[in-house]
Amino acid sequence: MGQQEKVATSLAGAVSEGISASLAPVDAELARHYPGDPGTRQPIHTVYVPGDVFAADTIRSWGDQALAALDEHAPDAATFAKVLGISDELAVPVYDRVRAKLASEPVEDLRVDFEDGFGVRSDEEEDQAAARAARLVSEAFSNGTNAPYMGIRMKCMESNVRDRGIRTTDIFLSGLLDHGGLPEGLVLTLPKVTYAEQVSAFVKLLEAFETARGLRPGRIGFEIQIETSQSILASDGTATVARMIEASKGRATGLHYGTFDYSACVGVSAAYQASDHPAADHAKAVMQVAAAGTGVRVSDGSTNVKPVGTTEQVHEAWRLHYGLTRRALARAYYQGWDMHPAHLPTRYAAVFTFYREGLEAAAARLKAYVAKIEGDVMDEPATAKALAGYLVRGLDCGAVGTEEVTALTGLTRAELDAFAIPRRSATLTAAS
Repeated sequence: MGQQEKVATSLAGAVSEGISASLAPVDAELARHYPGDPGTRQPIHTVYVPGDVFAADTIRSWGDQALAALDEHAPDAATFAKVLGISDELAVPVYDRVRAKLASEPVEDLRVDFEDGFGVRSDEEEDQAAARAARLVSEAFSNGTNAPYMGIRMKCMESNVRDRGIRTTDIFLSGLLDHGGLPEGLVLTLPKVTYAEQVSAFVKLLEAFETARGLRPGRIGFEIQIETSQSILASDGTATVARMIEASKGRATGLHYGTFDYSACVGVSAAYQASDHPAADHAKAVMQVAAAGTGVRVSDGSTNVKPVGTTEQVHEAWRLHYGLTRRALARAYYQGWDMHPAHLPTRYAAVFTFYREGLEAAAARLKAYVAKIEGDVMDEPATAKALAGYLVRGLDCGAVGTEEVTALTGLTRAELDAFAIPRRSATLTAAS
């Protein structure tokens, strides 16, 4: 160390105190509007099953059908890799992990659908289906056959179906409580939201339910489905989706892009309705910016091209789905929809390849950052957060293993989490 420098200041302590006092309202607003990522696992997909089709064995059935599709159309790693363009190096580990995932946890997020997938039925039929869904979801969480996340998509808050959506929500939530309580993995999806006031109305519904059943205020959250142009841009030119997040009063957990309703709304011809259409990219970019820092996650939509028919037809559909999923991941849309059991192999293949092909590079950069080793890339705290987040998401879905990540980074899972979600970790540390 060299000579000690004389430290001189010119400002009184009151100046700093005054500035802090003047910014206190801003500090509070930042904390309220932008609390950061919740630190919970985000599922990589959502599977929608109509309310009248959902059964106790639905999840296992989807896994079995997905495995059967692999057995018939890609019975070995080399065939599967060739169809999708996966490198020889990753072919076997990805294929093996896909099969293991389909055997152990084929669905990460399941929504019992009482909207488009269910259609208009008699009130008695929907009442019975909603009560049945509550019982089956409760039983699944009780006996361990559940997906990590499960819930329903009710009808929307538009006038012609509003009362039906409210009643189905009430029946389902009441049924869950009567069968043992609300599971931690409960998710509700509010579709076709056009105005922020519809979000406010749904919040009032949940507040009333919590009061009626003696639940903690704010216990029940929900996702907002973005399916109309008005949900992106309001008539006054503002971003409606940002107002929807605000209107949720902290209950919104996700924004889900509805590929086909949104495409139709802006006039895209049926042949061109896809999640990579420019109109879709614009909508999701607005959703992404509006949700950034709020703790609300963004989900991509789906493809309606089913992997069925001849092997050639299945391979073509698989390539399409794999490519769309990889494209979404590169754009930081870490969740999407899957509409058919045979979509599961390519969903997991795309996700696992995404995380495995960048594993060693990401781990090396994070390890160098922690050790303060200079290399050919100058990483900052924000990049360290992104690197750790990448590894954590890979761990959560099963793309990579804890032991291999620890061996490459020298970090435990808790240490990775601290880098991935620094604000939340700091808050938890302070609270403890």
